[in-house]
Amino acid sequence: MGGARLNADGSLQVRARLTIPASEVQLRVTTSGGPGGQHANRSLTKVVASFDVTTSTVLSEVERELLIERLGHEVRASSSRFRSQSANRTAALEALALKLHAGLLRQAPRRATRPTRASQTRRVDEKKARARIKQSRRSLED
Repeated sequence: MGGARLNADGSLQVRARLTIPASEVQLRVTTSGGPGGQHANRSLTKVVASFDVTTSTVLSEVERELLIERLGHEVRASSSRFRSQSANRTAALEALALKLHAGLLRQAPRRATRPTRASQTRRVDEKKARARIKQSRRSLED
C-alpha cells in the first residue's frame, strides 16, 4: 500500500511516526446507488470516511499546512465497491490513509543538469543531416 495502512484498532498508520486515531476519523454510511436493484437502494453499504485536518491533534503545524495546501481542510474517501458495509469501511479507510500519505510526501527538488557533450554532438549532426536532405530537394534554379 506504499506506507499507509489500517491498524487492527481502527487507527490509520499514515507514516512511520504518524498514526491517526480512529476517534479523529468520521464514518458515514449511505445507500450505494447504481445497479443492484432493491438491495442497492435499501442497504446502507457505501462508506464515506472523512478526516478534519484543522482540528486534528496528532498533526504538526508543518504537516497541517502541507495537507491543507494540497488536499483542503477536510480529506474524504469513499467506497461502494463491495456489497458489505464492513468491506467498504476497510476500503474507505485504506483509501483515506493513502490520500493522507500522498499529501504528506515531499518531492525532492529538481536539480538542473546540462546536456552531455555526446547529446549536443548528436543534436548538431541530426540538424546537419536534415539540412542536407532539404538542400537536396531544392531545385537547381533556387
